Amino acid sequence: MAVVALFSGGSGTYAQDYATDTMSGYALGGRDPVAYFIARQPLEGLPRHELRWGGTIWVFLNEGNRAAFEADPEVYAPELAGCDPVALADGFVTEGNPMIFALYDGDLLLFHSEINRFLFLADPQSQMGAAKGNAARLGCVGRRGSNP
Repeated sequence: MAVVALFSGGSGTYAQDYATDTMSGYALGGRDPVAYFIARQPLEGLPRHELRWGGTIWVFLNEGNRAAFEADPEVYAPELAGCDPVALADGFVTEGNPMIFALYDGDLLLFHSEINRFLFLADPQSQMGAAKGNAARLGCVGRRGSNP
């Protein structure tokens, strides 16, 4: 079960970027973001294959996955900074669980629960449209395009 990490800011509540584990400091709770696309499942990364990007530390299974991410992190980093798109569509922030995911339209999406994943997949276009409409206001745009 994932821990929901929320931070209060001056203009509202914001999710922690990319489901970063508060104990280890690793994005996706220490899972390799490239593995979601290659193996179609979350796999633990190794600390010896670390990379800092988007204000957090990412770990990878191997140097090849690290190199792929480093070359184009926006392809592999979770969409919506790892916030649950169903919660965003409803107008609130819930951090996604790196173990509950979907690949949709070439993007990695994380969900707070299996129920939210099911609800999203039942109507992905309207859910994603509403989620993206609320993402900037709620702080779930991530740091795509940012450097270490």
